[in-house]
Amino acid sequence: MTKRSPDDEVWSELAAMGLLGLLVPEHYGGAGAGLIEVGVVAEELGRVLYPGPYLSTAVLAVNLLLAADDPDQCAEVLPSIAAGHTRVAVAFAEGDSTRPPAKSATVAGGGGATPLLSGEKRFVLDADTADLIYVLADSEHGSRIFAVDPAGPGVTVERLTSVDTSRRLCGVRLVDAPATPVGAAGGGGTALASALDRSAVALLGEQAGAARFAMEMARDYAKTRYQFGRAIGSFQAVKHMCADMLLEAESAVSAARHVAAAGADGSAGWAADLALAQAYCSDAFVYVGATNIQVHGGIGFTWEHPAHRYLRRARSDAHLFGSPAWHRERYLQEIGT
Repeated sequence: MTKRSPDDEVWSELAAMGLLGLLVPEHYGGAGAGLIEVGVVAEELGRVLYPGPYLSTAVLAVNLLLAADDPDQCAEVLPSIAAGHTRVAVAFAEGDSTRPPAKSATVAGGGGATPLLSGEKRFVLDADTADLIYVLADSEHGSRIFAVDPAGPGVTVERLTSVDTSRRLCGVRLVDAPATPVGAAGGGGTALASALDRSAVALLGEQAGAARFAMEMARDYAKTRYQFGRAIGSFQAVKHMCADMLLEAESAVSAARHVAAAGADGSAGWAADLALAQAYCSDAFVYVGATNIQVHGGIGFTWEHPAHRYLRRARSDAHLFGSPAWHRERYLQEIGT
């Protein structure tokens, strides 16, 4: 049986509200919504640092299935995701990079009807609570997505130690693991790239929502914490920090919402806007998370206070789909510089 995280009750509530099926087409039991709606939900989940597999299952896995255009797999998995019955992880990163490799070292072999996967994936979101894992692997016909049962033979899932304990990152080791091909042969890399771009909108929403909440946390503390007979927010240095946090947080929200709207409209230059927003929102969230701790002073550095959790999530999110430097390089490539 798959090991579950402590958020089962919340997960069921998200399913009951229809939030797990936002991106799932209506004929598969979902809402058939788009990037804007998912961005709004992600902002709210980011505010509370929701630890469940929403990004991995309801966003990335759904986007990957739709991009792979496999009707049989969609009919089997998408309704179950929307209902909250199936959790899915997507394994693509290898080595020290969180981006898909140019050529995957994970290979599909076996001469029988069932492909056998061998290789190792890292930084796999929520793999230790997943019922199904989609793996990017190299086959004789090029890159392809394969579905693997995490409880099946030849599959080992190990949770990795990371700075953000609420973000479940795992390593997945495959040794002749039986797999089911998903989508067209040779189309795995293209489908995954499309899914990562569309899923990044949710990550941006999460970063923006969490940054805004961290800013509000610092603001409220500065108004109520008194020192030398005055609220610390009345001191010029603290005022400046709070003002800078407001600028970064609100700019992150604007960037995230602009990218969601541009992606929903299919606007020209969306990939460039997305890359720049990913770099900016990552840096902004880290800045706000760190400054929030500074405003809180001594209590902000304690384990018991929640301020550190926002900085931890900021550090994790900043490299989840590629580093800020990688996104800036992509932006320059997209605009032809």
